[in-house]
Amino acid sequence: MEDTRRPAYGAGRVLIVVYAVFAVSASARSGVQLIRDAAEAPVAYTLSAVAAAIYVIATIALAHNGRRWRKVGWIAVTIEAVGVLAVGALSLTHPELFPRETVWSQFGAGYGYVPLVLPFLGLSWLWWSRPSRIAAS
Repeated sequence: MEDTRRPAYGAGRVLIVVYAVFAVSASARSGVQLIRDAAEAPVAYTLSAVAAAIYVIATIALAHNGRRWRKVGWIAVTIEAVGVLAVGALSLTHPELFPRETVWSQFGAGYGYVPLVLPFLGLSWLWWSRPSRIAAS
């Protein structure tokens, strides 16, 4: 019987590394912004902190392949996808709400649009690496 709870491999490991880089960079950036300039753009900086927290949770969830962590991963990455789409659209239609950029502003333009693509790669990986699919193959 094949072990379907094996850790991430191949492209999954690369995806986890990218999530980890975003978790660290978004956490550091939002931390500095909130400590130094919180009153300047409280909504934008708080959203950056929320994005950072989601990246941290998604990184941990994607790195573990247990049933509970996969559920957490699905939830975190789905929230990330909705967040980047919502904040991206709002930052274009209502720029006054975002006097400073967030990780998700303009669909992640400041980060080469990686924040726009990343949740969909995460959701795809969660789908293709699901234990029931691996066990069936």
